[in-house]
Amino acid sequence: MKSIGIKPFLHVRTARNPVYSPDGEVISFLTDYTGLPQVWDIKKGDSWPTQCSFTEDRIMFVEYIGKTSKRIVGMDHGVNEKQQLFLLSDGGDIMPLTDSPDHIHHYGGSSPDGEWIAWSSNRRNPSYFDIYIQNIETYETRQVFSENGTFSALKWHPNGVTLLIQKTNSNLDNDLGLLDIQTGSVTWITPHKDEAHFSSPHFSADGKKLYVLSNRGREFTGLGVIDLISKDFSWVDQRNWDIEGLAMSKDQTMLAYSVNEGGISKGIILDLEHYTYSTWDTPMGTISDLAFSPDHSKLAYVFNGAKYPSDIWELDLHTMRAERVTFVSHSATVNDRLIEPELIHFSSFDDLEIPAFYYLPKNKAVSCKIPVVVFVHGGPESQIRPVYNPFLQYFLNRGYAVCTPNVRGSTGYGKTYSHLDDVRKRMDSVRDLTYLVEWLKKEGNADPEQIAIMGRSYGGFMVLAAITHFPKLWSAAIDIVGISSFRTFLENTSPWRRKLREAEYGSIEKDGDFFDEIDPLHRIDAIQCPLLVLHGANDPRVPIEEAEQIVDKLKQRNHPVEYIRFEDEGHFFVKLKNNITAYTAVADFLDQYMGAKQANGHTD
Repeated sequence: MKSIGIKPFLHVRTARNPVYSPDGEVISFLTDYTGLPQVWDIKKGDSWPTQCSFTEDRIMFVEYIGKTSKRIVGMDHGVNEKQQLFLLSDGGDIMPLTDSPDHIHHYGGSSPDGEWIAWSSNRRNPSYFDIYIQNIETYETRQVFSENGTFSALKWHPNGVTLLIQKTNSNLDNDLGLLDIQTGSVTWITPHKDEAHFSSPHFSADGKKLYVLSNRGREFTGLGVIDLISKDFSWVDQRNWDIEGLAMSKDQTMLAYSVNEGGISKGIILDLEHYTYSTWDTPMGTISDLAFSPDHSKLAYVFNGAKYPSDIWELDLHTMRAERVTFVSHSATVNDRLIEPELIHFSSFDDLEIPAFYYLPKNKAVSCKIPVVVFVHGGPESQIRPVYNPFLQYFLNRGYAVCTPNVRGSTGYGKTYSHLDDVRKRMDSVRDLTYLVEWLKKEGNADPEQIAIMGRSYGGFMVLAAITHFPKLWSAAIDIVGISSFRTFLENTSPWRRKLREAEYGSIEKDGDFFDEIDPLHRIDAIQCPLLVLHGANDPRVPIEEAEQIVDKLKQRNHPVEYIRFEDEGHFFVKLKNNITAYTAVADFLDQYMGAKQANGHTD
């Protein structure tokens, strides 16, 4: 099968964020079918959805307000992540609610009567997030909680006068509390000594209990329930894998969630009246964005697998059979070319078992050594999973194998594993990559002279660290919105983000000497392989200076480096034309330095 260009892979659209209309006749969702995420509706019985929003910037979420037909959407400008909130009319017009474009606004749900919404924002101070409520008829806005810290509104209590709020202490630790809107007082309900997170909360029908996902006192995230009077916490479902994406039926009799079994999702329905569990069959992939229909007979969700790109599915809760609702990702050109990975493990320097997904190109002769692209995820508190990724599938189509490791520091494998790369243990995760290379050469049939490394965000740091600390292993490297110096990154990133990242990376005051020792920016002379750098000018997370300072130094020493700066992108590349430019450049770069083009009969 001859390879094809990048465009068909990028034209595979995605669908996410399904929400039912109050009458259950419509599912609203987001898709980038027109090239930019917009709101679409699909009516019960229809085979194709209708576009409902027509903005020049991406829509970030859509929700119905209470039991009304009104919808609220989030949108930023130029992918700068400074989200504003808008009302979306039936005709596609949007009415601004939070007209403060220099600040970030996080939606916190609507009151039971649908008259008020809650949100948090850093309007008062760029470093802190306060909590506000707003009347959607008069647009009156009230600040109901203000304190120096990162606070957010999560959900209204059924009584309509209390907000469930969150204080974020780090990316892996938070507290939940009940805010009295009238007095501004908070009752914190999740006391804990050691690190713990609490997420996906849902009130019981009587408002006396709160179901929540947490890893309080244990390695993995389980399902628990909090008595809001006594604050007692008890477990409902504990497993040796993380539970994710908790949703509750409208009548509060069922919970839906998924279990992350080594990166692969298994869907669960819990009947709260009888405490019985049910599941349903899905291919290899992930389940997310769970939503019950108003009559609690159906469950909508997003399924995303390497061979099943992101679309909305619907589970019949009586028959436990799932059917695909949207087909925005369907592509006759691409579908037969998609490849699922194999889950592999390799031993690192300290005998720690590291998981990875290994994708092999089709029709490769066993006797042929294979060029390999190692793709490292960002975060670092994240996990790469077997989902559809257009550029990884594109590389496979061109004859490259792809390996996506979850090195130490990744989530999904327990609390201890996620902390194995903290602060001064940072380079241990980079060393994991060197042992992966050995596995690829010995067990993965990799060509030792054709191993490239690629990553974005924190994964971009991993790329730069790998080629500066272990330069002989790599034939080519691609850094996408990556960190080249922790010192300069922490100095220049958004003020509120700096505090949250210091728990993982360390601080300049305490760990500046270590940053100077490991930062790729200070080890430029060690780089041996060619480097491609991609970055968005509007990036609020990793400032573009992180890219340009390392590119400038490489150019000064006449080292082979290519750099593409996108003026209208941020930390994520969302525009189709820019993704085509970016990943065509990546493929051409790999072909130039690893020679797969000639070997695999590529045609554009």
